[in-house]
Amino acid sequence: MCPPEYFTVTYSINAWMDTAVPVDTELAVKQWDRLRQTLVGLGHEVHVLTPHVGLPDLVYAANGAFTVDGVAYGARFRYPQRAGEAAVHEAFYETDGWHYVPASEINEGEGDFAYLPGPGLILAGYGFRTVPAAHAQAQEVLGRPTISLRLVDPRFYHLDTALAALSDDTVAYYPGAFSVASQRVLEQLFPDAVLADETDALAFGLNLVSDGRHVLLPAEATGMAGRLSAAGFQPVPVELSELKKGGGSVKCCVAELRR
Repeated sequence: MCPPEYFTVTYSINAWMDTAVPVDTELAVKQWDRLRQTLVGLGHEVHVLTPHVGLPDLVYAANGAFTVDGVAYGARFRYPQRAGEAAVHEAFYETDGWHYVPASEINEGEGDFAYLPGPGLILAGYGFRTVPAAHAQAQEVLGRPTISLRLVDPRFYHLDTALAALSDDTVAYYPGAFSVASQRVLEQLFPDAVLADETDALAFGLNLVSDGRHVLLPAEATGMAGRLSAAGFQPVPVELSELKKGGGSVKCCVAELRR
């Protein structure tokens, strides 16, 4: 994770960013820290990156790489405003002892990659940020079969705004974010998935982090919390209203490290 000490919205590169809407950076830091404390309280170790002036979106730490079994496949950001983030993440992974592989194809880390340890399967999004060629590269780097899923609604510009891994073999997703063909693929792979509706998705209810039991998600995503509870998970609501102004929430702020 990376604290949002320099977080603001001074440019617009997704449907959620409005430069006319002010950001309360002090509140953003407080909300972020409550998220960090919640994770620690649930028994998780959190590594904290140093924030950098000029990289306001560094708070969305999930976008910096995608890790599986000690290997980190690096990000290569689509927009120049975020390009400088890649080096910050690379330095962390190399210092922390990961086998870091830089990307030659445009991808935004866990923003567009999800991993299911049960089947050993990578789900990969494309359509707005990550290019399909990065899916093939990730498969070669990480040695896991990769399923490409096409995103078609610009409000859900990253996979992690439309789909989330809940456990080793269970997902939740919003069908309307995907092409008809990709919806069919998801239906075949995950007949027992937790399905979100548009209201859930617009509340960033799928931009969540799950440890297989506890599911941290935005406090306003009450409908999604109910669906998760009915499916046997324990919702843990957190307030991240300021970070949503940049187009991200819980998952965007957390890069999961899979040793």
